[in-house]
Amino acid sequence: MRRTTPLLASLGLAAAALLGTSVPAGAHSPAPRTHCPQLSKKLPWYGHNRAALQRVVDERGTCAHPALASEHYGGPRPVAAFDWDNTISKNDITDATIAWSLRHDKILRPRDWKDTSAWLTDEAAAALTEACGTDVPAGAPLPTSERTECADEIFEIRSAARTMGGAEAFAGTWNHRRTVPEYAWVPQLFAGHTPAELTDYTRRARAEALAAPVGATQRVGTHTIPGYVRYYAQQRDLVATLQRAGFDVYIVSAGSEPVTEVWSAGIGIDKKHTIAIRSLLDRRGRITTVNEGCGGEPASKGADIPYIDGKRCWINQEIFGVKGPRAWQRQDFAHRIAIGGGDADTDVTFVGDATGAHLVLNRNKNEIMCRAYDNEDGRWLVNPMFIEPLPRKKDAYPCATTARTEEDGSLGPARRDDGSVIPDQHDSAFGGA
Repeated sequence: MRRTTPLLASLGLAAAALLGTSVPAGAHSPAPRTHCPQLSKKLPWYGHNRAALQRVVDERGTCAHPALASEHYGGPRPVAAFDWDNTISKNDITDATIAWSLRHDKILRPRDWKDTSAWLTDEAAAALTEACGTDVPAGAPLPTSERTECADEIFEIRSAARTMGGAEAFAGTWNHRRTVPEYAWVPQLFAGHTPAELTDYTRRARAEALAAPVGATQRVGTHTIPGYVRYYAQQRDLVATLQRAGFDVYIVSAGSEPVTEVWSAGIGIDKKHTIAIRSLLDRRGRITTVNEGCGGEPASKGADIPYIDGKRCWINQEIFGVKGPRAWQRQDFAHRIAIGGGDADTDVTFVGDATGAHLVLNRNKNEIMCRAYDNEDGRWLVNPMFIEPLPRKKDAYPCATTARTEEDGSLGPARRDDGSVIPDQHDSAFGGA
């Protein structure tokens, strides 16, 4: 899928403008045609966001460039990439799947809880062993539907990275811009199952979550969490419009790939265009606790998942064919996405790499909101969540001091692409009171 100079020469100025390469001085690319697919005007967007997104569709879509829209053209198309949880859907699909699995005894007891993660602490392993017991054999389902303390311990570690007793659940060394242990732990919890089984659990959880009314909650042990999930109508329309306009649209998520694939299919995105944590399988075709690596890094227990800088790596590697350590670096204009969308700091790097529009749903996450409100290139678009938007954040985002998570886990200032520090920003795109 690499964009090459000979290809651009054959397609002329229109393709050069679309793919971001230079054109001769004084030359002008043809004006985009006006019949590109249009975003629905019946669905509300904040401010001028719909118009800004439509402008990118009109400028970059193959609908505006006859050479690229031709049935004889087999080269790369413009790319849009989106996070999933709270970007395309309201609420977390991983939590929905875990909650369903815990209520239906689908987590298999590991031989040793320490085997499930490279960073699980002794305190967390002991807490899990005590809460979940050893009365069922290794590889058998844990009775989490009846044993509340077991469900509680698993969910607390997944969601808060600590035990129910307050001890740190993960410790050690990892690159905090490439992974987070509690995210990597999710597919590891399903070790011993086949991808088809996990797909089935996700489909069942999805059906329940879509049927539950907006605002519904559910119990996981003693935890109360959202009991519903909804596809955002605006995002469904955006994805469909981009696809009709000739974009390749991808999902890039820090969730488990079989889980994400079930949900992405619901908006017409196939497995080929869904990127998430990829578990290695054993000889029997069952999920293991080892995940694929990225950017020349070996397979590991979750050291290089699609998380912050890891999302850039997976996009560069899987979409643009950039291999080895170069995949961790920002690429030239022609090898970057046109539109990126996310809601959290885990998305800030790849959304920032977009050349046409950086769409951010406001969940008050420091680094991405600092980048969005600073709006360095004039292409950042902030939108309140389409369902149950957050009210205005009263305090300023601490952009100049602690908004960015560094590789070692320390907090530092958020920075622009040129390295300068972003001053503190105030919330201005919000909902509610």
